[in-house]
Amino acid sequence: MKVVFDTNVFVAALTLPGGRGDQAIRKIVEGEDSLAFSKPILDELLSVLARKFARDREELARVAVFLSNLGEIVEPVESLTVLADEPDNRILECALAANARLIVTGDRAMLALGEYRGVRIVSLGTYLG
Repeated sequence: MKVVFDTNVFVAALTLPGGRGDQAIRKIVEGEDSLAFSKPILDELLSVLARKFARDREELARVAVFLSNLGEIVEPVESLTVLADEPDNRILECALAANARLIVTGDRAMLALGEYRGVRIVSLGTYLG
C-alpha cells in the first residue's frame, strides 16, 4: 500500500530511535508498504531538523539521500487550501499526486478529517496496528 507520512512521523523516526516513528520507517524498509513524499515535505523536514534539533548540513544531506532512496518523490499538480496549517495541505497534495491510500500523521486537524478524496488519514498507532 502506498503511504504518505506527515513530517512529524519522519521527525519521530529520526530523533527517537526504536520508537513508533522508527517502526513506521521499518515497515517501508521491509517492503510492507511503499512511501511517497514531495519536495515541500522534504524541505519542511530538513528545516525542522536543522531548527529544532540542531542537525548540521552533513546530517541533513544524509537524511535527504536516505529518504530519496527509501521512497518515491512525487510532484503535486494541485494546490490545496483545505486545512489552516499550510504544511498540512502539502501532505494532502502529495497523497493525491501519489495516488496514496493512506496518510499517517499525529496532526489533530488532519486526523479530524479522517479521509480526504479517498485517502484515509490515520494516526501512527493505527498505522502500526
